[in-house]
Amino acid sequence: MSKTKVPKHIAVAGNIGAGKTTLTAMLSKHYNWSPHFEEIDYNPYINDFYDDMPRWSFNLQIYFLNSRLKQVLEIQHGKDTVIQDRTIYEDADIFAPNLHDMGLMSSRDFENYHDFYTTLKRLITPPDLVIYLKGSVPALVERIQKRGREYEENIRLDYLKKLNELYNKWAKNYKEGKLLIIDIDKLNFVDNDEDFGEIINRVEGALYGLF
Repeated sequence: MSKTKVPKHIAVAGNIGAGKTTLTAMLSKHYNWSPHFEEIDYNPYINDFYDDMPRWSFNLQIYFLNSRLKQVLEIQHGKDTVIQDRTIYEDADIFAPNLHDMGLMSSRDFENYHDFYTTLKRLITPPDLVIYLKGSVPALVERIQKRGREYEENIRLDYLKKLNELYNKWAKNYKEGKLLIIDIDKLNFVDNDEDFGEIINRVEGALYGLF
């Protein structure tokens, strides 16, 4: 099997509860890729945000954007193949617009944020492959409840639904590079080895043209 191009940057995208961190860990182990996880448990704004979204939305998104940019620059300047938990595109094209649309981020803050993102985007190159974990809202809610993170207990259902709509729209219009869509309602890669094997086959096909 000839793999003429070795991938350097793979990223896993998906809504809250989709299983990004789990799949990132599983694929990093399978391929011996270096994992870059989202630092959500260490985010100094996350608890405040879920308690008062309008007050802390801008602070939260700036923190995420900065964290993601540092990750991408490290990946670009490093030598290892890296799999990243969530992309920089999701912050700017999904989460920030969602907060603005729902009245949880002011237009002034959103315009400032988006201008900043547009400037930063010039500094980075897209991943070799983005894996989008697509799921229904009930599936996401079930996974969120199962993992039992205290700060996620206050997530509004309308917030989650709107995010899902934006995710699906984003995936449909993604033009930065290769995109692989995995339906988590149909593939339980956590508990089913055959389903995880199916994902491996699809990743191979997307990266190396093998089917």
